[in-house]
Amino acid sequence: MSTEDASLLVRQLNHQMGYTANFDLQDCDHILRVVSSEGEVEPKTVIRMLEKQGFRAEILPDVVEHPIERMR
Repeated sequence: MSTEDASLLVRQLNHQMGYTANFDLQDCDHILRVVSSEGEVEPKTVIRMLEKQGFRAEILPDVVEHPIERMR
């Protein structure tokens, strides 16, 4: 994916769908992160929009790891 492709997709998600989105193009999987201040993100809608543009996407689990343990 090019930076131009990513910019176009982010603009569409931000303006047409009302989401805040960004790509991590440094990651080998080109991770797309999408959040909404107006409720929940509709993953199927996002995936369909990406597929219409010729891209494939899948949902990754939203896992927060806490690597710092409390010292005793």
